[in-house]
Amino acid sequence: MDYTYTKKLTSKAHFDVIVCGGGVAGCAAAYSAAKRGMKTVLFEKSTILGGLGTLGLINLFVPMCNGRGRQVIFGLCEKWTRLSAKLGYDTIPKEWRDGEPKEPTTVRYTQRFSHTIFALQLMQELDTAGVQIMYDCAVMDVITDKNRVTGVIINGKSGPELYTGKIVIDTTGDCDVVRRAGAPSTDGQNYFTYGSKAVTLETCKKAVEEKNIKHVYTGISGGNINLFGKNQPEDMPRWAGTTPEDVNEYLRINQKLLLSKLKPENRNERDIVTLPGMPQFRTTCHINGEHVFTVDDAYRHFDTSIGAICDFERRDYVYEVPYGTLYSEEFPNLLAAGRCASAVGYGWDVLRVIPPAIVTGQAAGEAAAIAISDGVDVPFVDIKKLQARLTEENVMIHFPDDMIPEGTSASGESAKIDGGHL
Repeated sequence: MDYTYTKKLTSKAHFDVIVCGGGVAGCAAAYSAAKRGMKTVLFEKSTILGGLGTLGLINLFVPMCNGRGRQVIFGLCEKWTRLSAKLGYDTIPKEWRDGEPKEPTTVRYTQRFSHTIFALQLMQELDTAGVQIMYDCAVMDVITDKNRVTGVIINGKSGPELYTGKIVIDTTGDCDVVRRAGAPSTDGQNYFTYGSKAVTLETCKKAVEEKNIKHVYTGISGGNINLFGKNQPEDMPRWAGTTPEDVNEYLRINQKLLLSKLKPENRNERDIVTLPGMPQFRTTCHINGEHVFTVDDAYRHFDTSIGAICDFERRDYVYEVPYGTLYSEEFPNLLAAGRCASAVGYGWDVLRVIPPAIVTGQAAGEAAAIAISDGVDVPFVDIKKLQARLTEENVMIHFPDDMIPEGTSASGESAKIDGGHL
């Protein structure tokens, strides 16, 4: 049976920049736009910031270097990496504690952090920058006018409310804005993985012995299939994660399995302290941008680069992210960053993790500010001006050619390298 639902909405507020989704990419976008004087609002469906990095318990800045002692990812990512180590525990290797090592090393620059404390730090960062944070507000729908996203309808405690804006940035991780606007997008597929944070008497003992709280945590998983699908059960589906049915079936199966793993254990010797507050999907949906990022982009220089990044799984692989990964020309005031940026295959995995997500989020925020100040649409942002502003913020725009392994060209031809794992 069909029903028609009608409700008249008046814009509750108007903003220069509307950011939808408070993961690390959304935080970077909102922070960067606000620091440029833009009136900025960030809508987050949960009650904490950080997305998968905090709420989703994937609390790791994956490698930000080339695996040979050369740092690749800087900018806001570097600032927040160091911030995450100030009030909570940290795991920054000794080789990287004082910055880039003076001698080559295969130890990679990573940081596992307190997901709860970092969420609070992100809140303070955005609040200080002047971002209006709106928790417990999920994107319900969008208003479009000739392919311009002129407003976002959010669902909060007061029911549906309309907010209008000049530029909208989708950092929901699932392309909620992109899909509702009808912008071109592609769904992904996700493996059977679901992890919780737990403590045991043994981990507590180690934390006391080492005098370091970081040792108190361990993990108990439901599904534990890795990034590449190793041991994925043949009868187990893969999820896009873009429908309620997908999300709930994934959670039901994983939570039942997790519970079954607890039953044989001594209940007095362990406890689960945190379940993920969101589905731990990694690749749900991305915008079909003007450039589709792939692993074949390795070692290529782009005139439109908005930042250099590295491969978290394989040493030596370095990339530049073209501005075109963040938008479709069909929707001239809409940007997408983080997991929503345009990428396919393993290239999507490279682009979606915390450090590159912050890189694309920071670029999206800066691009939005320039578009508004210069009175142009997103596709016509002055790329040189964007690159200059990002450079001011310590972003590496182009990786140096001496990072390209011998025998590999800078035109995208990938060498066969012994990657080495994290």
